[in-house]
Amino acid sequence: MAAPDKKMLAELTKLRTEINRHNRLYYVDDNPAIPDAEYDRLFDRLLEIERQFPELVTPDSPSQRVGAPVSKKFETVQHRVPMLSLQKVTSEDEFEQFDRRVREGLETTGEIEYVTEPKLDGLAVELVYEQGLFVLGSTRGDGKSGENITVNLRTLETVPLSLSEETAKRYPLLEVRGEVIIRKSAFARLNDTLEADNLPPLANPRNAAAGSLRQLDSSVTASRPLMFYAYGISDTDPESLDRHQRVMELLRHEGFLINDLIAPTTGTEGVGRAFETLQSAREQLDYEIDGMVVKVDRFAQQTILGQISRAPRWAVAWKFAAETAQTVVEQIEFSVGRTGVITPVVQLEPVRVSGVTVTHASLHNEDELRRLDVRPGDTVTVRRAGDVIPEVVDVDKAKRSTNTKAVKMPIQCPSCRGSITRTEGEAAHRCLNPACLAQLERRLFHFASKSGFDIEGLGGKLARQLIDKELVRNPADLFFLTKEQLLPLDLMAEKKAQNLLNAIDHSRATPLPHLIYALGIPGVGEAAAGLLAGQFETFERFENIPVEELTAVNGIGPTIAAGIEDFLANEGNQSMLKRMREGGVQFPVFQSPAATGKLAGKTFVITGTLSQPRGYFKNLIEEHGGKVASAVSAKTDYLLGGADAGSKLAKARKLGTTIIDEFGLEQLLNNTNN
Repeated sequence: MAAPDKKMLAELTKLRTEINRHNRLYYVDDNPAIPDAEYDRLFDRLLEIERQFPELVTPDSPSQRVGAPVSKKFETVQHRVPMLSLQKVTSEDEFEQFDRRVREGLETTGEIEYVTEPKLDGLAVELVYEQGLFVLGSTRGDGKSGENITVNLRTLETVPLSLSEETAKRYPLLEVRGEVIIRKSAFARLNDTLEADNLPPLANPRNAAAGSLRQLDSSVTASRPLMFYAYGISDTDPESLDRHQRVMELLRHEGFLINDLIAPTTGTEGVGRAFETLQSAREQLDYEIDGMVVKVDRFAQQTILGQISRAPRWAVAWKFAAETAQTVVEQIEFSVGRTGVITPVVQLEPVRVSGVTVTHASLHNEDELRRLDVRPGDTVTVRRAGDVIPEVVDVDKAKRSTNTKAVKMPIQCPSCRGSITRTEGEAAHRCLNPACLAQLERRLFHFASKSGFDIEGLGGKLARQLIDKELVRNPADLFFLTKEQLLPLDLMAEKKAQNLLNAIDHSRATPLPHLIYALGIPGVGEAAAGLLAGQFETFERFENIPVEELTAVNGIGPTIAAGIEDFLANEGNQSMLKRMREGGVQFPVFQSPAATGKLAGKTFVITGTLSQPRGYFKNLIEEHGGKVASAVSAKTDYLLGGADAGSKLAKARKLGTTIIDEFGLEQLLNNTNN
């Protein structure tokens, strides 16, 4: 086959440039410049050349958006910088409290410069560009890691496959974050198409976007009208960019779709006006939003403010008040949770609330059941709290039938018929039977969840079968399952059984925070499990720790500490832990990400005027395992000093503390033997 000549190469370059330009005009600027037929002609010619010379196909060619072979599963990828969630506010007072905390953190009484933008209701993703090429795309996941959906994201016309040479040179690694959505009008057309093909319609645009992105067959993703809106980058100190606004201008220039309603504003009054304006425009928008995101504009200030466990201190989501709708109660049932809590649940005639079909709502406990006095047949007002959790807010008693009776809490567990009790001072009723199958099913699902032992393939249906067949009476029994036991189960084939056993085997080495979370100790969620693992480092030390040491852990209060003590003292739980050890669970030593850092075990004090805010250097030191103290002492290893260092410098010299400048810190980080 003859090699392509210069004329062919020039035509190929021109075609790609033209097609990318028209993609941007059509999908980003909403301003098409040529008819569809002319666009198709250009694209067909591109495909013709690439078929003739396949060696010329590059990852950033427009032809590479058409999808790929069906994937078997999504691999997990780690985010270099965690994708944090946002704290929420729901009123002017709550936002003013947020603004006060920001000003206190920045030690200023002046008004803060913010950027406001619509909070799109879609799926958060990250796009990684190396040397200007799109190389990795992932979901937010748990914030630390997500699913690799690169192939699917490549099919989106609003995801640039490459960046300009100038940007690629300046930012050889650029991680762009944003939201993938389906617009309302496109969603309606998509459902019309599905119904015409005798397929069930999708529930709402958000679920449709999330489901479309997680298709194992990327050609399905390519057929869906998905849009990627960029809302930022992972770094808060990018070269030559000092504000969030500048980043958004750069991303717009690179061809990313940026929301037109992003705007700078100043102080609480300006943010309040922006929220009112956005709320008024909400119904007219062609996409779903559930509030407004407010960010501190200046990156230097973001660095000083830092973050808490899962959220930045420099941004907040101001949520809209929940929308409501009326419907009729069909019946009231009682569910049993993994800790034995009995919860009244209202089954409803299906009703649309905030774009989602609601069929049930929790009443939480007996007090709420009595307060609302909800009865079968009642007309009720429901809303989605935080636009997520369905709840009953009111009963229209004028429409109530005269022959209804108040619903009472059961005196026996609806699952096992065991006794129920309500402890004084608590709102919850609990089933006391440790062998209750409903509790076991939910404990098993919690135990195997992604935040627990992460046993892929162990869903609710399989959990019920394992319990019904008496193969599992305790989560620890999972580690003794055999293929011979699994194969007779419904929908269980040889390969599926082996995959489950492989997942169970892999889970035996689960990290300590996941292990603690999986046990289902009352009050111990993911954050608390991480705190406990970091504090005690081994499970043996954790399970033998006195309650007074538990309460000394920052973030662990007396209620959680008492729950841990009760859990570990329970004979059934002790038996489960013993059986887990017998089943090969490793109970590993906790490994902090910073434990092996280049500055691990070193204590720093920062003083004087430096090239960046002190918060920047504090974060840098802590990211590499070091600690930052506020005062110089005999335990201080290094004083990081800048201009006008003052009394701390004098004390460091007196104590013989090693004094370094910014260059010295850089040398420490580059030196593998310090």
